[in-house]
Amino acid sequence: QQLRHWRELFVAKGDSDTFRHFGSRIAFDNQGHIFFSVGDRGKREDAQNLSNHAGSIIRLNLDGTVPKDNPFTQLARALPEIWSYGHRNPQGLAFTPDKSVLWSIEHGPRGGDEINLIKPGKNYGWPIISYGKEYWGPISVGESTHKEGMEQPVKYYVPSIAPGSLIVYSGNAFKEWKGDLFSGALKMTHLNRVSLNKQYQAIAEERLLESLGERIRAVVESPEGWIYLSTDSGRILRLRDK
Repeated sequence: QQLRHWRELFVAKGDSDTFRHFGSRIAFDNQGHIFFSVGDRGKREDAQNLSNHAGSIIRLNLDGTVPKDNPFTQLARALPEIWSYGHRNPQGLAFTPDKSVLWSIEHGPRGGDEINLIKPGKNYGWPIISYGKEYWGPISVGESTHKEGMEQPVKYYVPSIAPGSLIVYSGNAFKEWKGDLFSGALKMTHLNRVSLNKQYQAIAEERLLESLGERIRAVVESPEGWIYLSTDSGRILRLRDK
């Protein structure tokens, strides 16, 4: 097979000579829009700068144009493609089955990985607020963990699990897991499950497959409701009902 008739729809502004924090997860709302994440590219301050795309989640029409109802289309200093900002490195992006709620999971520094409920125009705080520490010492990143006008994560991880992906489980194979968030964990080598209540608050966490010692990268759900996982060792794993 061959890839044909492709064209460039979007080029991010926010060049960096670093080799980290690319983000780059994609989700569709089935209403003609594509959402995708861009990491801070190793330049923390850019995540608070609306004149570049670093540290943000982008929303476009499928033809690459900017939706008229994006939150920053009327703000002269902001790039209109931005849907939310103040992100560090989102490695998972997933809608609920009815496409009404968008979730992300992102890497913190040394501690402070976050699950966030993504809303238009909101500032998720990086690097001004964080639950993580600096890599060079036991010093908190930013000013504090809270600040007015900045969103709190639905859940944060200290120490970091290093998330690799995200799904919202919707299948019938594991009915007790319906609506839960699943993420691969790279550093902590497990499949992470987070249960939510009707208010989208995290109420429980479970760490599955820890005994395998595998860095779990991608997580997907099959039409049967089974869960498939890829690992950094090159394995594909499957969880299925009996």
